[in-house]
Formats: sequence, structure tokens, C-alpha cells
Amino acid sequence: MSTTATRNRMTGIGRVLVIVYAVMALAATGRSFVQIVRKFDEAPLAYSLSAIAAVVYILATLALVLAGRRGWYTVAWVAIIFELVGVLVVGVLSLAVPELFQHDSVWSVFGRGYLFIPLVLPMFGIWWLRTHRPVDAARTAEVMA
Repeated sequence: MSTTATRNRMTGIGRVLVIVYAVMALAATGRSFVQIVRKFDEAPLAYSLSAIAAVVYILATLALVLAGRRGWYTVAWVAIIFELVGVLVVGVLSLAVPELFQHDSVWSVFGRGYLFIPLVLPMFGIWWLRTHRPVDAARTAEVMA
């Protein structure tokens, strides 16, 4: 197997990361669908954010799987940074204006009800992306240094 194929192949922790993102994507999609269809009027902001989160998780999962291909590494970065900023903003909002999130949701108080997974997962994703650059990005960094 060539060096390029070896460096772009997802192994170990990367596979776990993709699995966790895939589970979050499925859960967020299912939860969002039910919330929007059955009880959107109860908390339109929270349920709209759930729908956005589902899209972000799906995109992040796909981008992580394809991160070794040109362009997808950047898409993974953007999706995961967007996810982290979203969790931070909603976490602060849920503390500052609790009426917006009247019952515990995956987003309220930085995901406290979900063991902070929504906060920790993007930080882990960022770490993984920094330590597992695709070959082209690694070469560009070496040339620039």
C-alpha cells in the first residue's frame, strides 16, 4: 500500500469519531423530524436549531469520511467549527435567556443533559483534524514552513 493511501486511510480514533458523528447525525435527524412534525409550536427556536444541527452532523460525518480527498478536509473544518460555535452560542443563550429553552434539550447549558457531548465532540473533531491532515495539506504546510 502506498504512503498516500496509508495516510488517508481512516483508522482507530478516526473511525470512532466518524461513528459518533454518524450516531449524532441519525439521532439529531430523527429528533428534529419528530419535534418539527409533532410539537414545533412549543419551541420553534429550539426545534429549528435541532434541524440545523442535524444537517451539520450529516455534513460533518460525510466530510470526515472523505477528509483525505481534496476540499473535504476544509468542509470538515468548517462544519465542526460551525458546530462548536453553535453549541457555545446556544449554551450561553440557554443560561442568559432560559425561556428560549424551557426544557432540557441537547443544546441547553452546553449539552449538560447529554454529558456535554455536544461541546466535547467538536473539540475532539478539531484535535483529530489538526493531527490527521491529508497528504496534500501536510505537504503544503511543510513547503510553507
